[in-house]
Amino acid sequence: MSDSSGKLKLGALVALVVGSMIGGGIFSLPQNMAASAGVGAVLIGWAITAVGMLTLAFVFQTLANRKPDLDGGVYAYAKAGFGDYMGFSSAWGYWISAWLGNVGYFVLLFSTLGYFFPIFGEGNTPAAIIGASVLLWAVHFLVLRGIKEAAFINLVTTVAKVVPLVLFALICLFAFRLDIFTADIWATGTPELGSVMNQVRNMMLVTVWVFIGIEGASIFSSRAEKRADVGKATVIGFITVLLFLVLVNVLSLGVMTQPELAKLQNPSMAAVLEHVVGHWGAVLISVGLIISLLGALLSWVLLCAEIMFAAAKDHTMPEFLRRENANQVPANALWLTNAMVQIFLVITLFSASTYLSLIYLATSMILVPYLWSAAYGFLLAMRGETYEQAASERNKDLLIGAIALIYAIWLLYAGGMKYLLLSALLYAPGVILFAKAKREVGQPIFTNVEKLIFAAVVIGALVAAYGLYDGFLTL
Repeated sequence: MSDSSGKLKLGALVALVVGSMIGGGIFSLPQNMAASAGVGAVLIGWAITAVGMLTLAFVFQTLANRKPDLDGGVYAYAKAGFGDYMGFSSAWGYWISAWLGNVGYFVLLFSTLGYFFPIFGEGNTPAAIIGASVLLWAVHFLVLRGIKEAAFINLVTTVAKVVPLVLFALICLFAFRLDIFTADIWATGTPELGSVMNQVRNMMLVTVWVFIGIEGASIFSSRAEKRADVGKATVIGFITVLLFLVLVNVLSLGVMTQPELAKLQNPSMAAVLEHVVGHWGAVLISVGLIISLLGALLSWVLLCAEIMFAAAKDHTMPEFLRRENANQVPANALWLTNAMVQIFLVITLFSASTYLSLIYLATSMILVPYLWSAAYGFLLAMRGETYEQAASERNKDLLIGAIALIYAIWLLYAGGMKYLLLSALLYAPGVILFAKAKREVGQPIFTNVEKLIFAAVVIGALVAAYGLYDGFLTL
């Protein structure tokens, strides 16, 4: 799937997008959605998500084509549009989100293995953490052998994980019952879910979590054989994954009722299929999830290292993160990333409850990079930059950029103040690496505007730290 020069072809780029988006989230989707919303709100939420995320995919496609000189995707767009500190914050936030997600994947993987081997429990027993640590460093040394080889393995696991999803959709299509689906459309029987608007808002963070990875191809843009393939891979990957997500979610609601789904253990897809066909259904989905998580882990280890490496290449991150090994793999970025994963794996041993909060925190960390990418796409179209010969395209991109920007702002609102404050706590310490990178090129750390932005981040972080200490904020 890559040519002799090690460049990635369209198929490998699509697999990176699909592989990084289909991780563990889809396998827990029936329960996660039913716990937040009724059938009606789920359908409204998916409609908003489809439009919002599709416009975001189109923004990534447009930026890949109109700004071919910007490698590294999300962070490069923030930097070009809004300055060095915003660029750095996007790279830093994206990186934290990615490795926090990997910690989540490891816990979910060993929780699934716990279905077959009770010693692994819920994925946070000592045996599970030891197993996860061994696997983490096995993946680490595999990636050190070369990006091209890892991308090929990712392609194989992507194909393998799609098979159980197709089977699930086909079986549930035949088992689907309209009377179950329409029994309580607005969830009036479960008043604790709140109003329809409230239900839609509550399911939003779940939808973002399952879509993280949409920008996967743009991060590898410098390694693509053809620039145009980056945008194509983003849109093809997005539509494929959206189709799977909606099918899994909607068909489940016609097999079991919303209150029944809300009570299921995760991975809830396994329980839904077991309900239809018996025990082998649960085994099939569990095996599919294990393959899926292994592939997603590989994708995200690649993405984590690549974002730090790309940011170090243009002096947004310190120079030491730019070092590549003989196989052209960003080795220092990889070591730093996986060291953080290892530390947090150990933390989950002592603090099981914070793990789920960290998944939501990982999602809120990525909302800021998405917001800046959407804003940059909108800004380009508004200024008419790169549209000198394409006035008709400009109006279309202006509309798409505006919708993507409104959606990104809505996501921040849906995430709520709690996660904004907690993410400020993680954004603030990044200034140490930013200052080091600035010193290396002999530049002042902040511009006047950036001083104000950093002051706001520090205030948010202090409020969050006090909130955790006082107890009015909890992880």
